[in-house]
Amino acid sequence: MTPSEEEAERKMRFLFQIRSRGVTDAAVLKVMERIDRGRFVRGIFAERAYEDMPLPISCGQTISQPSIVGLMTQALEIGPRDTVLEVGTGSGYQAAILSGLARRVYTVDRYKQLVRDAEDLFREMDLSNIVAITGDGSFGLPDQAPFDRIIVTAAAEDPPGPLLSQLKPGGIMVLPVGQSDTVQSLIRVRRLETGFDYEELRSVRFVPLVEGLANE
Repeated sequence: MTPSEEEAERKMRFLFQIRSRGVTDAAVLKVMERIDRGRFVRGIFAERAYEDMPLPISCGQTISQPSIVGLMTQALEIGPRDTVLEVGTGSGYQAAILSGLARRVYTVDRYKQLVRDAEDLFREMDLSNIVAITGDGSFGLPDQAPFDRIIVTAAAEDPPGPLLSQLKPGGIMVLPVGQSDTVQSLIRVRRLETGFDYEELRSVRFVPLVEGLANE
């Protein structure tokens, strides 16, 4: 098998995995085919980048499994004119997927090192519609609010109030909620004219959302 045939085979297996776990939106699948997850996984775990599993990254964090990235992205129902806030940059993989669907993506992480590494990758991949910021994502980005869509890639006990307030009417936020790292639910929140509508999507497991900046 030639290298190009191996690449095509790998992509086909990768897409089959995420489709079989419920990622069916054609636009999301197209972006996930184009954005190479292997660029975001380093060291001894690089060879497992195309498996549907979370993997360790720097600063004690993880890159989410691709099917969860796809399901969360799909649940956001992103339009091409939307501005998206991501809380928890991590490896940058989720932001890269979002960038292929939205007009602009703001991504925030408490770890300077993760933000620097992600910014380097965004430049290398010419993803010019992503703005990466070191900060306390639990407070959102008031200066850039309101947002059409918000995604949180760490679990809080409840949807953080500052993030709810920065969501436009008609906007959608997708996040994991739960009091422990073993019992969490993925929630979709829609902001209505009269309040918020909450929908439970599935069980998940994420690192906890931590307030404040990290020392790393």
